[in-house]
Amino acid sequence: MSKWAVIAWLGWVVVSVLAFMEDPILGAFALIFFGGLAVVLTVASNWDDHPDYEARELARAQRRAVKHERTRGKRDKDAARYAAGKARQAERAARKAS
Repeated sequence: MSKWAVIAWLGWVVVSVLAFMEDPILGAFALIFFGGLAVVLTVASNWDDHPDYEARELARAQRRAVKHERTRGKRDKDAARYAAGKARQAERAARKAS
């Protein structure tokens, strides 16, 4: 949590307590309004800390490359089975045609 968020939460507590000591309606207003403001400041404190689009896509491409390498053997096996099946189909078609 950032310094501004901590200050906002402490300020919210102080203002709410002082407002409640003065008037319960004013205290309720301060509790709701400044509480919402503290929540917004907390959420906004790390708004720019997320990765940008290019960084997310780079990470995704790296994960995809790792998976692609991990499944290479299975893809090669499937390609060989497909080629063998096509060869058998061609052989049957050639026998049928002659």
